[in-house]
Amino acid sequence: MSIFKQNKNRIPVVLITGYLGSGKTTFLNELLSQESRKVAVIVNDMGEVNVDAKLIENESTKKLDTRMVELSNGCICCTLRDEFMKEVEELAKIKDLEAIFVEASGISDPASIAEAFLAYEQYTKKAKFYISSIVTVVDADRIYHEFLNELEEAASSDDDEDPDIINLVIEQIEFCNTIILNKCDLLDLAKIDEVRRAIRSLQPEAEIIEAVNAKVSLDRILNGQKFDYDKAMNSSIIQKVLKRNEAGETCDDEYGITSFVFEERKPFDRDKFMAFLENEFPENVIRSKGYIWFEDDYTHVQLIETAGRNASVTEFSNWIAAFDEKDKKEVFDNYPEVKDEWDDTYGDRMNQIVFIGRQYDKNAIKNALNSCVIDAVSA
Repeated sequence: MSIFKQNKNRIPVVLITGYLGSGKTTFLNELLSQESRKVAVIVNDMGEVNVDAKLIENESTKKLDTRMVELSNGCICCTLRDEFMKEVEELAKIKDLEAIFVEASGISDPASIAEAFLAYEQYTKKAKFYISSIVTVVDADRIYHEFLNELEEAASSDDDEDPDIINLVIEQIEFCNTIILNKCDLLDLAKIDEVRRAIRSLQPEAEIIEAVNAKVSLDRILNGQKFDYDKAMNSSIIQKVLKRNEAGETCDDEYGITSFVFEERKPFDRDKFMAFLENEFPENVIRSKGYIWFEDDYTHVQLIETAGRNASVTEFSNWIAAFDEKDKKEVFDNYPEVKDEWDDTYGDRMNQIVFIGRQYDKNAIKNALNSCVIDAVSA
């Protein structure tokens, strides 16, 4: 009996994520070399030439039952999302296909890809495939030197990488059910333990598998912990902190990390808030994330993310309070729970930021943020 058969009538999809150089392609090649099965592979590369696909093809051409699809010059979590889902749909029609492996680009957001699958299932009702696992491949050596050591090397890097790299790496760690801690041969046991603790502080639920050269048993991936969308959405330390905050519980954990949530209905002054990020943000905060709004923009939800010394503020979506009356009523009719936290003055507009770190001054952070708030405003 095939170890791939997790659901009698649907094809399992294994999504492989991880930042550039973490070892995703090596990992996929290793899985394909272990079993001569009838599988399909989708490889996504941001460039016009799909280098990863060629590397996999060179290794797996001997496997006559392997079907390869290349998606290039875009990312399956955004620009190629619709095309990607159509490819998965077509592959799932192949007779006796046992599994679909997807290697996402190094800058893919796994949560967005999972949302595409969830939306497809809700739309079709009878999907022929499902995500059986989201695997994030992590470069243990890079995490140790760039994340644990206050990201000094990342901050001074001259390799033209995006300054939000570490935010992306953390997003990939936060949203998965299995983590392949790769390149463990480059660190001693004490350093590996430090990396594991750092990962656990961000992602308490996912299984962590230590590996060298991405060698992991195929059976362990397919018969191990299964992906659950709701569990993945709520498994990160960010979500746990928010839930504890709502319940009025303290937010300390076993790894010596504390956390708290800053909440304020009134908007921030944009210039003052950006100055806080650039000049006053505490070094002891490891990670922060949340949604905010500015006094000069009543329409857009702003996503704030920091990791070590890197910070970003980007437009994320629109506040429901900014919708026209017809669209607003439709939201209320379909999602009545929105009214539970609706404010008479500000609607759903809210500054809510989670802070996670060690030995930071909570009151100082709150005071600094409160000094950025516009006191007199009506929405």
